[in-house]
Amino acid sequence: MIAASPAVLADLAPTGKLRAGINFSNFLLTAREPDGTPRGVALDLAHELGRRLGVPTEIVEFPNPGKLAESADKGIWDVGFLGAEPARAVLIDFSAAYVEIEATYLVRDGSPLKSIADVDREGVTVVVPAKAAYGLWLAANLKQAKLTGVDMADTAARRFVAENFDALAGLKDRLTQDVQKIPGTHLIPGQFAAVQQAAGTPKGRPAGNAYLCDFIEDVKASGLVAKLIDRHDVGHGLTVAPPR
Repeated sequence: MIAASPAVLADLAPTGKLRAGINFSNFLLTAREPDGTPRGVALDLAHELGRRLGVPTEIVEFPNPGKLAESADKGIWDVGFLGAEPARAVLIDFSAAYVEIEATYLVRDGSPLKSIADVDREGVTVVVPAKAAYGLWLAANLKQAKLTGVDMADTAARRFVAENFDALAGLKDRLTQDVQKIPGTHLIPGQFAAVQQAAGTPKGRPAGNAYLCDFIEDVKASGLVAKLIDRHDVGHGLTVAPPR
């Protein structure tokens, strides 16, 4: 990649540092060491971007992607790492995805829901973290099933058990763990969406966004994203996204 121009630095590091907004609800992309130090694929990419820009990187933490997306016009972050969804593109210009994550449903053994298509039927109830990328996808695409949105994946799992929902929607890797915790359940084969995890800039930063898009393509093509997936042992849930 070419060196960052003054226009790029003005867009991506207007305060003299790269303020990277990170969603900490996705355990495939972010985690913490025992001492609380943050780590993960998304954080490593943020630091690599800062290194290439020649500026320090400051991690701006958010509890979920909804909070991160909603703050795009508040001037508190310069690059955000989160799922690319049309509802978020009102405030954010996204790169292409750097990784994809499968999203599917958990159901009870004996459920009449056997396939992904079976879920979107009249009378079927689904619980999902509302502001997750896959929650936004379901809100836009389910036509007949009744969708109930909650604040986070733990809440969705609890309500699935307590309120007898027909299906629990989530990331495949997380739901695989939930199957071990909720006896008598299984995953429906396949996926309803491949969540596109991308990077983005607040609207109105064209030079910075162009540089960011090139950066994402470069870290995929160079093998860096694949190396980070291996380093953090998350290959069971993440795959490198295809080139733009």
